[in-house]
Amino acid sequence: MADVTGPISTLPGSSHSVPDGVECDDHPGRKAVARVQGETDSFGSEMIDLCAECLADHRAYEKTRDRSGKCDWCKQQAERLTEARDYDEGMHGRVYDVCGPCLDKRDREIREELDRYDDRWGPLE
Repeated sequence: MADVTGPISTLPGSSHSVPDGVECDDHPGRKAVARVQGETDSFGSEMIDLCAECLADHRAYEKTRDRSGKCDWCKQQAERLTEARDYDEGMHGRVYDVCGPCLDKRDREIREELDRYDDRWGPLE
């Protein structure tokens, strides 16, 4: 584990800049070429520093990773889950595994709310 952050608004899998002189977490002595956000919760996240070999392995794993499971919001089984936050909990809240229909519903409700404000005060400029 390269580094632990405090509360952070980005999601697991996000790329971050690698500070100068940082080495790979799994291969001491090798220069890190990527920093990827790992486990994330409301307290912060773990940052993983990867050399070129580890980065290639990480990318290969992500392509084949099973993303099916039970949606944290609707509790239904889904073929593909996406990591997301509940906007009402803020951008540092818990990260949930959410199905496509739940994300679509959330986005539609947010769009409708924004449209209501546009009607009331006119477009934001």
